[in-house]
Amino acid sequence: MPSLSIEGLFESAVKIFLFEDNAVTVTFSKEGIHIRFPTTRRLAEYLEVPHYYILPYFAMMEEQELVTRAERVGILTTPQGTRKIVSIMSDLHPKESSSLIGPAMFDEIKRITKIQNEE
Repeated sequence: MPSLSIEGLFESAVKIFLFEDNAVTVTFSKEGIHIRFPTTRRLAEYLEVPHYYILPYFAMMEEQELVTRAERVGILTTPQGTRKIVSIMSDLHPKESSSLIGPAMFDEIKRITKIQNEE
């Protein structure tokens, strides 16, 4: 069984976006950019752990204001959580992220979330 952590869940979410679903749902609002996080069940399935192992980490992520639950929408990143996801995408999977989102849009999302282009 893999060791679970908040960082690991964010990295797994990015891998799900890029390599499993080939999709990422982005919402723009007055508060900033939000990314729809995979469900707890989807993450548990991906990590091959029981669903209830994931739940305490989501509670911690909510306490740290990295994600928020939106009724009928699912789990969305907060601006801080979006920075974390975009940073992982930019640092660990820049080519795949740019290819999926489009180079201009990915660069703009990085600019808005203040992730410096290190490529």
